[in-house]
Formats: sequence, structure tokens, C-alpha cells
Amino acid sequence: MAEDEDDDRYRAPALDKGLDILELLAGVDGGLTQAEIAKKLDRSPNEFYRMLDRLVRRGYVTRPDGDRYSLTLKLFGLAQLHAPVRRLVSYATPLMRELAETSQQANQLVVFDRGSAVVIAQQEAPDYWGISIRVGSHISLFDTGSGHVLLAFRSPEERQMMISEYLRSTDRPPQSPEFFARLDQVRERGYEMMASLQTAGVFNLTAPVLGSDGRAIAALSIPYITLVNAPKAPDITRTIELLRAASEKLSQLAGSAVSSK
Repeated sequence: MAEDEDDDRYRAPALDKGLDILELLAGVDGGLTQAEIAKKLDRSPNEFYRMLDRLVRRGYVTRPDGDRYSLTLKLFGLAQLHAPVRRLVSYATPLMRELAETSQQANQLVVFDRGSAVVIAQQEAPDYWGISIRVGSHISLFDTGSGHVLLAFRSPEERQMMISEYLRSTDRPPQSPEFFARLDQVRERGYEMMASLQTAGVFNLTAPVLGSDGRAIAALSIPYITLVNAPKAPDITRTIELLRAASEKLSQLAGSAVSSK
């Protein structure tokens, strides 16, 4: 039997309709009306009335102004229940807090999940200056230190699979041989240090959190900024040392725990 015939055989139209709505609402700000949802999904508005009603009643979607539908945080909450991620964050939180205090910089923990590099934990800088990235944010696999580290500490086959998944969800072109050479350099050096391609004056400092098999299960990253009003703050060289020490501790603590189901 052909693959497309298998797909047709096991189709679940109602489930597909509900997932289409959730995925659409996840990508917009301010919500959408029923008519706008139908137009964007190229369907009749009447097709979505019952599905939207069920999603509202189950708490996945809300109607804050009575007309427009928006996602609630229920999906985000369910994601936080994912046991390996929850365990990793629980191990990481005290180390990230300590790292923020010693480095006087913010830091983030990032994992690769289904084609995206996703921030799963964030620690603010102890003072009022720092670069923060919201938990749940999807960041570039190609243009960030976290993306480089997640790719660098995987086998060539795994790298290619991760990149293929990422490209399917973006409009980015395939990477050049120089990009893969950079990943090999990151792996040999043990960390990434690069000027941010998103914010001027920021350096991405990123080290891997390794599982028991030596593969990256996460990336611990500091968006380093020079604190001119804190002369005793660690310089970038010392900050890298602190970051690597924290990532090594987290690798020792979390590697076997996260890999076990």
C-alpha cells in the first residue's frame, strides 16, 4: 500500500481541524475571529463553530472580548509537565541562579525540540542590566550560540536530521561548508563565543550540557554584555570559565537523569 494511501486510511478529520486551529492561533497576536480563522484555513466558518466551542470549553482557547479567539496557556502548562524537560530544569535552576550571581549576567537553557531550538529556562541578571529571553521562545539554529552548540555536539547524521527538521519549519537556505567547519571548531574548543547577530554589543557565550553518551541534551548560554558600571564584574574570559564550570556540573547532574525515561 502506498504511503499516501496509508495516510488517508488513518486520517482523523476532527483532530486535524482542531490542530489546524491551535497551530494557527499560536502564530498570531491579538487572536482571530471565527471568520478570519476560516479564511486563513480556506474553509467555511460553519465548519469551525463546534470545534472552537470545544476548545474554549476545554480551556485551550479563550474569547477575551467575545469575538476573537486566542490561545490560553494550557498548552504551555502541559509542555512543562514533560518529565525529562521538567527534571532538567529542576537540576539546572540552582546552578543557573549561582551562575547569574557569579557572572553578574543573565543566562538561558535551550534544547532542540521537533525542529526548533527552544528556551526552557531563564535566569535574570542580579542587577538591573541584562539580556533576557522569554521561556518558550524559539530561536535560530543557525545564527545563535545555542543553535551552534546543539548541532556541534551531535553526530554528523544527527546534525543533518536536526537541520532538515529546522529547514522544514523556516524559509532559511541550506548552510555552506564553512558553517559545518564552524561547528567542528566549536566542538573542538568546547564552547561557542560569537557576536550576537540579533543585538549589537552582545556576545553569545554558550557551553553544552552533555548526556552520558557525550551528546548535547541542552545548551547553557550567557548573552554577555560589558558592565561599565560594575568594574568588579568578571570579564568575558572569566565569564566563559564560570559558564563552562556550570555546564559541566549540570552535565554530571542531569545527563543520566534526563536520558532515563
